[in-house]
Amino acid sequence: MITVNMVAAKVIAHEARRVSRDAAFAPLDIKSTIPAESVQAEADRAVIRTTDAALQISMDAAVDVDTLKQLMPQGAYYV
Repeated sequence: MITVNMVAAKVIAHEARRVSRDAAFAPLDIKSTIPAESVQAEADRAVIRTTDAALQISMDAAVDVDTLKQLMPQGAYYV
């Protein structure tokens, strides 16, 4: 039987979460430099931060691998 190290699994999950968050921020980083779009870009960034913070809490609270896998961002890879 394979035993999964949940601490290591959570590290991998959080890295995938950060990559996904950074990809979501990328277009907003550009828009935030355009005066006409900066207010909306910052509002959109706030939504991403809030969602990401909730996901981080959920990942930290995961007690098994299946729960952690369900929380992984779409298209994320894991070993």
